Amino acid sequence: MENVGVVHYGFTPTQLSARAAYLLRGNDLGTMTSAAPKLYPHMWSWDAAFVSVGLAPLSVERAVMELDTLLSAQWSNGMIPHIVFANGRDGYFPGPARWECSKLAFNAPRSPDTSGITQPPVHAIAVQRILDHAGRRGRTTRAMANEFLDRRWGDLMRWHRWLAHARDPKGRGRITIYHGWESGMDNSPRWDEAYANVKPGADLPPYRRADLDVVGDASMRPTDLEYDRYIWLVEQMKRAHYDDAVLPDVMDFAVEDVFVSAIFAVACEVLATIGEDHSKPRSDVRELRTWGERFRAGVVATTLERSGAARDFDLKSDKWITTETIACFAPLLCGGLPRERERALVRLFEGTRFCGHPDLRYAVPPSTSPISADFRAREYWRGPVWPVMTWLFSWAFARRGWPERSSRLREEGLRQAADGAFAEYYEPFTGEPLGSMQQSWTAASVLDWLD
Repeated sequence: MENVGVVHYGFTPTQLSARAAYLLRGNDLGTMTSAAPKLYPHMWSWDAAFVSVGLAPLSVERAVMELDTLLSAQWSNGMIPHIVFANGRDGYFPGPARWECSKLAFNAPRSPDTSGITQPPVHAIAVQRILDHAGRRGRTTRAMANEFLDRRWGDLMRWHRWLAHARDPKGRGRITIYHGWESGMDNSPRWDEAYANVKPGADLPPYRRADLDVVGDASMRPTDLEYDRYIWLVEQMKRAHYDDAVLPDVMDFAVEDVFVSAIFAVACEVLATIGEDHSKPRSDVRELRTWGERFRAGVVATTLERSGAARDFDLKSDKWITTETIACFAPLLCGGLPRERERALVRLFEGTRFCGHPDLRYAVPPSTSPISADFRAREYWRGPVWPVMTWLFSWAFARRGWPERSSRLREEGLRQAADGAFAEYYEPFTGEPLGSMQQSWTAASVLDWLD
């Protein structure tokens, strides 16, 4: 680890690591980690994967338990739901009574309660990190990690197969999402036009938001109109009984998400490599490689010729969505761009429209370009910096053989985290911690960076 001084950071690396570990222990519910104790008191799918990354250097066994809990809630069709609800905990809307998955969805587990949508498939990254850490430990830990992989390999394959088929039925190489929540970037400007076509019916059942009880400043959160649209889409899914075959015809929102697609392309490659290294069926490895190539090509097909920026595609309006958000850098995660176009995209990432904007407190990617008309410095995915996104790009750059770029993001990400708040997201100009505090995946990112 590099020598990082006290003056440069608010806490020494040892102090920051200890605070992050203490936070994860405090958010530990026994077999799952709450995403954040107040605002998100349950298990979220991609949060759990990132949390496992942070847990692995502390305890491989506990990291395995995290993914085991998540995969135990997998639907019979292969979908990993975006929320696994903790028994005896409330304080979140929409909760199990609103989703009604165990009652309405044929493929949902009877227990535990889950939501009826999914989230980005970053889980293979977590599995790789767990195996890496297990390889440095004793024989018992290695055996336990290998047993986990043997036991869950089929579940991981079912998860990837469901995404490749149910969410890309026409083989275009892009994952279709039916709710902005499935992107993980709930209220990003990416979805403004698509959400404008969501018209909540007069029969939308009443509800009361729980998020504003925790985050008192409404400017940090989606608006009431946005929430009406979110909940209306849930109602549409419920009326379709969450049936994969029915959703394309009944949902008001259907978008090919280029960022989720890039993550899936990377995840397929990572899982294929794991499969080769651990003697998994060759047919599985070939299938994963094929999906990786298909979705990488699907991402590249969305890009603009001059900048290399990627775009989502709105299936309802049959048109491209061009916005200046962090999602336009999807090809930097999965690769595949021609050399000159990739260089142009790297210049955009590092330039004044994103990480190199002169007013940024830290040189990390904001969720929306500060130069964009859609930019809102304090509003969720419309401008703030999310440490977990900094981690993801830093990880991807290291994987792609760009160590200096990876290290630069890591250093800036750690400088931002030096306040020890482990906030959900940060104001990009002032560095003020925003949203939920004590966010598990922020602490996990720091632990991995400091390992």
